[in-house]
Amino acid sequence: MLRVTSNMMNSQLLLNLNRNARTMNDTQLQLATGRKLNKPSDDPVGITYSLRYRSELSANEQYQENVDSAISWLDFNDTVMSQTEDVVHRLRELTVQGANGTNPQSALDSINSEVKQLKAQLVDIANSQFNGKYIFNGQQYDVKPYNFPTGMDGLPDTSGAALVKTDTGVINYTVGESVQLPINITGNEVFGGNETDNIFAIIDRISSDLASGITSGISSELANIDTRTNKMLTTQANIGAKTNRIELMQSRLSDLEVNLTDLQSKTEDGDYAELLMKSKVQENIYNASLSVGSKIIQSSLVDFIR
Repeated sequence: MLRVTSNMMNSQLLLNLNRNARTMNDTQLQLATGRKLNKPSDDPVGITYSLRYRSELSANEQYQENVDSAISWLDFNDTVMSQTEDVVHRLRELTVQGANGTNPQSALDSINSEVKQLKAQLVDIANSQFNGKYIFNGQQYDVKPYNFPTGMDGLPDTSGAALVKTDTGVINYTVGESVQLPINITGNEVFGGNETDNIFAIIDRISSDLASGITSGISSELANIDTRTNKMLTTQANIGAKTNRIELMQSRLSDLEVNLTDLQSKTEDGDYAELLMKSKVQENIYNASLSVGSKIIQSSLVDFIR
C-alpha cells in the first residue's frame, strides 16, 4: 500500500497549479495578441505552414513590385514611341511638300531647316531616360546611346546618327516563379540599324536633296519613311502585347496574395470568441485549484493533535 505524505500532496498541488496557470497564461497571451501561434511549441506543424505562407507572401510582394516597375517601363516606352511616330509623321508631310517641283529653293531651304530640327528631336527621343536609365541601349542603360560631339555651331553634330549601333542586350523582369519577361527595345529596332530605312539616314538624304534642290530624290524617300513607320507601329504593338500580359500577371499575383493571406490567417490567427470562452473557463479552473489547495496546505501537525 502506497503511503501518501503531505509533502507529496503539496508537490502534486503545486504541479497542478503551475500547469493550470501556464495553460491560462497561454490562452490569455493568444487573446492579447489575437494569434494562436506565438511560439513554435504552440503548434509545431502549424508553424511550418505559417513560415511557408510568409515566405510565399514575401516572394509574391517582390513579384508585384517587379510587375509595377515593368508596367511603368512599358508605359514610358509606349509614350516615347508615340512621340517618335508624331515626328516621323511630320517628316513625311515635309517630304511630300519638298517633293513638289514648284517650290523655289528658298522654300526648300525652309523645309530643310525644319527637317534638321526633326532630326535633333529624334536624337533627343532616342536618348530618353526612365529612372536614370537610357531605355534604348539594352543592358548598357547607363551609357548614352546617341552621344555626339559638339559641332561648330555649338550644337551636337548628329551626322553620325545613322551609324550608331545600340546594345542588343535584353532586360528581363522576373514577374513570377520562373517567369521572366523581356521588356526593353533597342534603338536600332526603333530608328533602324544598317538598313535603307534607318530614319536618320533617310533624314540625311532628304536634307541633302533639299539643299541641292533634287526633288526626285526627295519623293523616293517616301517609301522608306512608310516602311520605317510600319516597323515602329509593329514595335509599339509588341509593347502593348507585353503590357497586357503583365497586367494579367498583376491580377494573378493579386489573387494569389489574397489566397495566401487567407491561409496564413487560418493558420496563425485565433478565434476571439473561442479564446475568450477558454480564458474564462481556465480562469475558473485556476481559481478553484487555488481554493482547494488552500484547504490542503493549511493543515499542520497542530491540526492533527487537536
